[in-house]
Amino acid sequence: MSHSVTLRSLDPRVERLGIPQEQPAFEGVPEGTHLQTFEVFHQAKSGARHIHVGSIHAPNAELAMVFAKEQYARRSECVNLWVVKSSEIITFSPDDADLFATTPEKTYRDASGYKVMQKILAWKQRLQQKDTDQPSSSS
Repeated sequence: MSHSVTLRSLDPRVERLGIPQEQPAFEGVPEGTHLQTFEVFHQAKSGARHIHVGSIHAPNAELAMVFAKEQYARRSECVNLWVVKSSEIITFSPDDADLFATTPEKTYRDASGYKVMQKILAWKQRLQQKDTDQPSSSS
């Protein structure tokens, strides 16, 4: 459905612009094509990691930065923002899960993989035994 638009103004400043009285029919913008989705990553302190805080909808990257600053950096401490177009984020397909299958057991990466706690407990028991085996020197 197209409509004809007629612009008339009593303001001489608007009339000076030379806008034609009859405008072409407005076609409209197809739904969902005028805004893009951007992901926002927030850095609270210098040297800290960036954390995903949410999404922003904007017509371009420059406005996405402005919107992200207003939405995610206005109230909380912030030293940097990353704004990335959602369509530019690359990820692996769930079908590619075998790419991450390496060594099934990786306990060597955790402290629990080492038997340190058992050694500490054994050492504490030995200290307690020495304390109970020694005669008290109260005279």
